[in-house]
Order: sequence, then C-alpha cells, then structure tokens
Amino acid sequence: MEIKKLMVIGAGQMGAGIAQVAAQAGLEVILHDLSDEFVDRGLGVITKNLSRDVQKGRKTADEKQAIIGKITPSTDLNAAKDADFVVEAIVENMDVKTSLFKQLDEITPAHTILASNTSSLPITEIAAVTKRPEKVIGMHFMNPVPVMKLIEVIRGLATSDETYRTVAELSAAMNKTAVEVNDFPGFVSNRILLPMINEAIYCVYEGVATPEAVDEVMKLGMNHPMGPLTLADFIGLDTCLYIMEILHEGLGDSKYRPCPLLRKYVKAGWLGRKSGRGFYKYE
Repeated sequence: MEIKKLMVIGAGQMGAGIAQVAAQAGLEVILHDLSDEFVDRGLGVITKNLSRDVQKGRKTADEKQAIIGKITPSTDLNAAKDADFVVEAIVENMDVKTSLFKQLDEITPAHTILASNTSSLPITEIAAVTKRPEKVIGMHFMNPVPVMKLIEVIRGLATSDETYRTVAELSAAMNKTAVEVNDFPGFVSNRILLPMINEAIYCVYEGVATPEAVDEVMKLGMNHPMGPLTLADFIGLDTCLYIMEILHEGLGDSKYRPCPLLRKYVKAGWLGRKSGRGFYKYE
C-alpha cells in the first residue's frame, strides 16, 4: 500500500521528531495535538532541528522550507479522515490510547493503518478495541527520532503481513531500519535497557557507588556513550518507573521490581532533565 498522507498525533518531542522524518521522506504530514500551543511548540522543535542542519551544511535553506511546508498543523482529530497512516505518540497510558484508537477507527478510511509509538504497552490489547486489528501495529521510534536509526516494529496477534511490509517500507523511506519484534512486555529495547538502568539505581540505593561513579564505569568500562543514570534522567524517571512496573506486572518476575529509590525520586517530583533534577541537577 502506498502511503501519501501521514498523521502524527502528539506534538511532543517524539511526535515532532516523527513528523520531521516523515516530511523529510516526502510525505504530506498532519501534526496534531490538543491545542495550538502544543502544535506550535512541536513545529518550533522541528524548525530548530532543521535550522541546525542548515548551519552544519547538511541541508539547504530551500530544503528546510520544503520540509516545513509539508507539515500541516491540526487540533481537530477529524483531520484523520484524509490520512493513509496514523501514528500516535501520546501519553503512555492504556486507557488514553485505547480511547484514541476507538475514535480513529471510526474516523479513518478502511485502508488506513493505525500505529502506536508505545515503548511498552501491548499492541494486541490496543488493536482489540478496533474493527481492524490486522491494520494495527507498534512503531517504537528511538529518541531523538531524527538521529536514531532504529524503529522497533511490534506485531500484535492479528497484525497482517501486508501491514508489516507497509511499515517496513515506510521505515526505509524515512531512512530508518525496521526490526520486527513480537508483542511482549517491554518488547526488546526496554526489556533489556530498563532493568540495566534499574540495577544502576540499586547500586546508588545500596551505597555501592555514587551516580557519577556508576556512569563513569559504564562509559569507560563498557563503552556506553552515556551512563545509565544520565540516560534515566534524559528518558524521565517517571517513564522509567512506569516501564519497570509494566515489566514487573506483565512478566511476574521479581527481577523487574522497581528500585525503591526510583519510586522515591518520582514521588518527590525529581523526574530528571524535564523537572530540573533527577540523579543530577540541571539548570
């Protein structure tokens, strides 16, 4: 199936990045959020990213304007009636996502594929609220979207081969690599990454080492570009906790138990970069 018009729901950091790479691939893009303020903020992020590319000689000013010109702002969900493909990048909450997918199932044409950028929630459960489970799929982009090459593509129980092929082709058009994953809690990326982050937090909690020392060991000893606690602050400690809870509940193994220090920081509002404080302080 040929994708000509793609709608992104959620104009935050992830949604704005998805809209940018889709527009760069030549697609007509609708960038949707609940208010003009949120959409304008997302467009501002895209403009900033593209301006940086122009400054570094990776794009011309004309290319920048052409990409921005392919993105149409929206605060009306009915704009989905013109979309061949919809990908949501909204809050990581099952009730909110299933409510959205029910609405999209009613609004969009029968051929439209509905994708979720969820990092951990079951695609099969999301698909079950629609009348087109064969056209529902997970498309987990990595942050920051314009830079990271991977898209973790998650097939639900009913996702068709045709839907997967369309997503793989779309990923390639966006200069990304699609990796097929089955529908298990945390998929592959977060099932491996988050327990490592959680264990790093346990090292601080138990007094094994300071956050700085833990990060230094992983950077210098394991050649990680960023220490796990710096990464946790970047992801958001509330998001880390939420994913660990999904792993713990979904897999039922005590090794996925969130560290009490992680819970304490989240309750304190120390969420990482976005709140100004996590394992490190940010101005």
